[in-house]
Amino acid sequence: MQNFTAITSFVFQYPKTIAVITVTGVGLFGVKKWMAGGVCRSKASLEGKTVLITGGDTGIGKETAVDLARRGARVILACRDMDRANKAAAEVMKRSGNDQVVVRKLDLASLESVRQLAKDVLDNEERLDVLINNAGIVSCPEWKTEDGFEMQFGVNHLGHFLLTNCLLDLLEKSTPSRIVNVSSLAHEKGQIYFDDINLEKKYHPWESYSQSKLANVLFTKELANNLKGTGVTSYSLHPGVIRTELGRHMWPEMPLWKKVLFTPFMFLIKSPTEGAQTTIYCAVEESLQNESGLYYSDCAPKTAAPQGLDDEAAKKLWDLSAAMVSRT
Repeated sequence: MQNFTAITSFVFQYPKTIAVITVTGVGLFGVKKWMAGGVCRSKASLEGKTVLITGGDTGIGKETAVDLARRGARVILACRDMDRANKAAAEVMKRSGNDQVVVRKLDLASLESVRQLAKDVLDNEERLDVLINNAGIVSCPEWKTEDGFEMQFGVNHLGHFLLTNCLLDLLEKSTPSRIVNVSSLAHEKGQIYFDDINLEKKYHPWESYSQSKLANVLFTKELANNLKGTGVTSYSLHPGVIRTELGRHMWPEMPLWKKVLFTPFMFLIKSPTEGAQTTIYCAVEESLQNESGLYYSDCAPKTAAPQGLDDEAAKKLWDLSAAMVSRT
């Protein structure tokens, strides 16, 4: 009773303060809900279907795996670090109640590793209903892949380009099937440097990342053109700004003043579960079955940047990518 009286007294003594705190709290909660974005409402079952997710051991990849496993899918986590992958698989099985979760080795910075994974899948899987090209790297230093390609373009685009093409026959055999490419809003700032695809003349981490994410959008577009009438559909998406490990190369390089300004906004950034919603939507939403080649954000179609709608650039990128992977 004394506590209640004290609280009442405080409220009447500082009404403006209480009002400001209340309005601020409600406002922050509203912004947080808005930042969380759309939610996949589909109840589609994936019983009897097989899904492969690259980079499914952490972040939105792992949350996507949990959701699709709950729907009854056999889920293949294709990951670089097998220790982490095995721990993630155990967590996915526990949270989903589905023990049909397996791990496979995949290093997207090695085209030989990509080919080995594809051979493993083709030799051992009867079907592949959904391929989710989720793994990626953001704003890393000027590194090269095992095959000598610029790291972000090599991992984010070329590795997935080769993997998808190696698995197309199995995807066509399993129709209707889907290819989901996790891109980014960063594609809006991107351009494809056809005359310097590895950015050897002038490397900038963010330009490299934006190029690779634009490549995801153009790849999706050209896939749709090439796969018309096959029953295989393709989708690209922006998952949102998410609290994951993906930005681990950006944070150490960020000036202190930017870190100070950015830290309070961490509260508003999407969680991995929230960030996975559009990926899940593209993988299972029934109404998308006859759509292909489009770009999505917050579980809804969005218009990609003009450079992501360029048919000529999409075809040119496809031909360049095919030539690059064929040389290894």
